[in-house]
Amino acid sequence: MARTFKRKGSHFVARLDEDERKVVVGLLEQTHQLLAPEPYEPTGDPFEDLVARLGLPRLYDPGQDPAHDVPAVPRDPALDRLLPSAHRDDPELAAEFRRLTEHGLREGKAANLAMAIEALLDSDGDKVRLDHEQAQAMVIALTDVRLLLGERLGLRTDEDADAFQDRLEAAADNDPHFHLAAYYDFMTWLQESLTQALMS
Repeated sequence: MARTFKRKGSHFVARLDEDERKVVVGLLEQTHQLLAPEPYEPTGDPFEDLVARLGLPRLYDPGQDPAHDVPAVPRDPALDRLLPSAHRDDPELAAEFRRLTEHGLREGKAANLAMAIEALLDSDGDKVRLDHEQAQAMVIALTDVRLLLGERLGLRTDEDADAFQDRLEAAADNDPHFHLAAYYDFMTWLQESLTQALMS
């Protein structure tokens, strides 16, 4: 059974049994898959490779007519929660800002998620022991998991949360929202305990 994070010297220690750790790792991995930038394949052209490594789109694909409109791939709404628009009142400015910054933001979030996953997989039995850097990465990673789950549950405002709580109380145990809500509550509890330990 899970026990909250406590500061032990320069480390932060909690207890998660195997099933609890699998749930947390699974949610971290799903969030990582959504956020991690697409890997690039080197083209041999130094400029094209630099542009790809920076996450900037190429002007056109070789062999494709640059004037040809490519239909946009539908964007997962959870990405808008995880990577919110910097300019809500100006869609053009928001799109340009996103084009220039999103790749780096995705890399940073993916790195935090990967560090959190590795720390949990390296755990000794039920004991989870994090150094300060791992603890900070874990708090950020748990925030991203909660944002993703919150979007899947439709929790965007306090009113949404209240209405959802009422629906949940009337829901059957086999309702998929019931399990998502349980995961959301567990992630919240885990994150709060680690945040308090970091602040102590």
